[in-house]
Amino acid sequence: MLMFTRTDLSDLFRSLAERMAAEQDTLAELDGEIGDADHGVAMAQGFAAATRALIEAEADGQTLADGLTLAATTLLNAVGATTGPLYASALLRAAQVFGAQQGVPFARLADLIPAMAGGIVDRGRGKPGDKTMVDAWLPAAHAVQDGQRRGLDTPAILRAAALAAAEGAEATRAMMAAQGRAARLGPRSIGHLDPGAASAAALLDSLARWAETAAGRRG
Repeated sequence: MLMFTRTDLSDLFRSLAERMAAEQDTLAELDGEIGDADHGVAMAQGFAAATRALIEAEADGQTLADGLTLAATTLLNAVGATTGPLYASALLRAAQVFGAQQGVPFARLADLIPAMAGGIVDRGRGKPGDKTMVDAWLPAAHAVQDGQRRGLDTPAILRAAALAAAEGAEATRAMMAAQGRAARLGPRSIGHLDPGAASAAALLDSLARWAETAAGRRG
């Protein structure tokens, strides 16, 4: 049976960190339009730090829950503002879902998305249309649930989730910000892409790409 292991978690975070590094300047530019221009640096540094922590702890016999909790703690310490706590809550919720196991069936990888979306919503009290990362994460979670009901394989589910997140992020252009620094701009925030939604879409695209490669390599 194809499995998702604690070692895979480190490899997945390496891919996420590489994507955030590649998107750093774009995210900074987006954040500069409606925020304080630090989102790109924060995401790149935070996921890089989480990746290093996960790789260094691999030899300790960690479970998936241990690894996700470590990643949450590291991100919380490395990323400021509201983004760090939101992603820490997301990863802690995922840790609860995956539990004290060193590996789970690969098909369960898609469960990561609804779990993380739930953690983000509960921590930030955000809702669709607020022009935040929720506008990317919730459509992705709904796409996962739909794909699972339809019996799609894991790479297809994650690709559908990534596409839903991208569409959700793009939709934030037409929204007026209701939370965060951008909310102070009022109607002037309309017409700008939300950087948190953009980074979420990039993360979910990276997750889908990682799963496609992993499944192909092992299948």
